[in-house]
Amino acid sequence: MVIIMADDLGYSDIGCYGSEIATPNLDRLAKSGLMFQRFYNAARCCPTRASLLTGLYPHETGMGGMVSSVSSDPEPGPYQGFLNKESVTIAEVLGEAGYATYMSGKWHVGEKKEHWPRKRGFDRYFGLISGGSSYFELDKGAERLRQMALDDDPWEPPKHDFYMTDAFSDHAVQFVREHGESKAGKPFLLYLAYTAPHWPLHALQEDIRKYEGRYAIGWDSLREERYERQLRLGLLDPDFRLTPREEGVSSWEAAADKADWAKRMTVHAAMVDRMDQGIGKLVRELKENGMYENTLIVFLSDNGASPESIAGRNMHDPNSEIGYPGSYVAFKKPWAIASNTPFRRYKRWLEEGGMATPMIAHWPNGITQKGITKETGHVVDIMATCLELANTSYPERYQGNQLKPLRGKSLVPVFRGERMEQNRELYWEHFGHQAMRKGKWKIISKAPDFEWELFDLEEDPTELSEKGAENPEIVEEMVNKYVKWAKQVGVR
Repeated sequence: MVIIMADDLGYSDIGCYGSEIATPNLDRLAKSGLMFQRFYNAARCCPTRASLLTGLYPHETGMGGMVSSVSSDPEPGPYQGFLNKESVTIAEVLGEAGYATYMSGKWHVGEKKEHWPRKRGFDRYFGLISGGSSYFELDKGAERLRQMALDDDPWEPPKHDFYMTDAFSDHAVQFVREHGESKAGKPFLLYLAYTAPHWPLHALQEDIRKYEGRYAIGWDSLREERYERQLRLGLLDPDFRLTPREEGVSSWEAAADKADWAKRMTVHAAMVDRMDQGIGKLVRELKENGMYENTLIVFLSDNGASPESIAGRNMHDPNSEIGYPGSYVAFKKPWAIASNTPFRRYKRWLEEGGMATPMIAHWPNGITQKGITKETGHVVDIMATCLELANTSYPERYQGNQLKPLRGKSLVPVFRGERMEQNRELYWEHFGHQAMRKGKWKIISKAPDFEWELFDLEEDPTELSEKGAENPEIVEEMVNKYVKWAKQVGVR
């Protein structure tokens, strides 16, 4: 099994989901596999990673907020900032079932050494323990201390010819190659967690060149292009109306310094392109080792594209060109909205743009229902899916600790063309943003007002028509369920 997670990748940022960015390797996996029209994450990096690894909601794992720092001493509980002992990871369960377990990439669910990947079931690890960092070096500022590791030891990037995305790809390939050489026939799990295309915008010159001039059309035209392509691809139904430009975001025509804006999106595209190239290397290795046909490959993103500005970090050298060493910028809200076409909002928010991810499942020997599915899945389902494929069960206890009950549902029936539970209840909370979905209905509220909105995602999949006033009994029922859930998992 191979699980690949991108970081801050928008819903429409890869070719098979409507993008102009060259992602031929992901597109090929989608063409011969299964694409989900609607698949959910937890709308933010740390919570999504915690849910993927454990099959639980983030608060139940200790990751209701963000990761705690290596020097902190957080109060135990839903917001402690590292995986707790009431959760068990996919690597821990599959290791008990006889799997070799490997991880390459961003961990971000425990900074202290006792919380690193090899303490949570991975046989081999290479990557970034912390959140986003420069792609050319390891951030070392007092407020941006980042850690990398190889297995259990701290690791420092070389001073030259280092690019983070390539390092993750190359180590993933190395783990698979070594597995094929020494453990042929033994099943394995590989979790490849990229930082691309999370800020800072850093890319290699050869990739940047491919997209020079492409984004002079601006974000408005890019959204229209991607939306029309999504319709032609059959990814979206006509009910998916393109959301209007967000209030407060200027038109492209009115934007100042268009060259600077266009360069930001150019580098973002180059970062996605390079990630896809790395995925291509991994696929080739699987084929060469005879593993490709019977390996499930899952690809998704941890949240929607990011609207963040990082100017306040004061890490950008104004004499450096965007994308190159010394620069340190993000692509910000207007491009994030374009990346999340056709939805509203972006990372951290609980409108669909914040938590709808592209999701590809590829498995030649196991997926019979190919094409585009309208079944709704959630990142908590990855654990349950892996357990079913490994023919093992979720334990009640692990290493003497009582575990929280598994939340996810296996996606294996969807791979066979079967329906999932149609009125399934799903919940989200992150820093005062709250949401619940039940069947076609979804409620959302945001701090500080906490006024609940209701949307019918069958008739209005991009959340343009609020229905709460017409359906007060549905709002009341769902809010009561949300409150009960929030109390149960420890939302504060």
